[in-house]
Amino acid sequence: MGLVARIRKEWFIIGIILVIISAKVEPRVGLKGGALRPEVTISYVAVSLIFFNSGLSLKTEELTSALLHVRLHVFVQSFTLIFFPFAVWLLLQLLQLTSINQWLLRGLQTVGCMPPPVSSAVILTKAVGGNEAAAIFNSAFGSFLGIFVTPLLLLLFLGSSSSVPFSSIFSQLFMTVVAPLIFGQACRRWIREWLDRKKPPFGSISSVVLLLIIYSTFCETFASSNASIDQLSLLLVCFIRGCLGSRRLTRWPSCSVPHTSLSHWVFPC
Repeated sequence: MGLVARIRKEWFIIGIILVIISAKVEPRVGLKGGALRPEVTISYVAVSLIFFNSGLSLKTEELTSALLHVRLHVFVQSFTLIFFPFAVWLLLQLLQLTSINQWLLRGLQTVGCMPPPVSSAVILTKAVGGNEAAAIFNSAFGSFLGIFVTPLLLLLFLGSSSSVPFSSIFSQLFMTVVAPLIFGQACRRWIREWLDRKKPPFGSISSVVLLLIIYSTFCETFASSNASIDQLSLLLVCFIRGCLGSRRLTRWPSCSVPHTSLSHWVFPC
């Protein structure tokens, strides 16, 4: 395989590296209030575009069929919001015997209690040829469940929690996930023949949007990395994250749905 062909095949991985380097060089662009305005372009426009894109690309029959996979949904949510938080807690009991920074361990437990990331879950599932419709439902439904379950898990494992702005979270999820998906489905009814004939690169469009999200995330990370953390702790946590990354894809008969894991540290949306 030639160099150009390899670049075309691995363009997304190369893009991730480039946006991370760009964020390191000039993080102010992607900070809140910066030129990119991520509080609007990322939190609302980018995520909405991803689900509008999914609404255009998916057949209504596929979405309807995905809703009927009850056993799949029960398995995904139970694995994400019950099994994985307890598995992380057991792991951290061992890691507390080491010299790893305790705040990093608390951060790992916090991430382990989170619901699946919404936009990246859909894009990664589509990228590996999985069941995108099932990923959309479980990501959205998991986010709604997380509003109630995550504070309880944090209280259980860390002994602390905080008030949750239910109304604002519900409204944001509806505006950025549900409404764009429905609008995309409505548009598909009118331009279905054109979509079938032209076959737009929906996957590539969503991947480019995800690169924008990754860039904004690392801009914030590099701009706020002022805590003094020893290198050994950082390396060990990176190793743990890599091990947990193997949980990114859980396969069910003819379905592939990503859940919380490494993508939580990289893809917050």
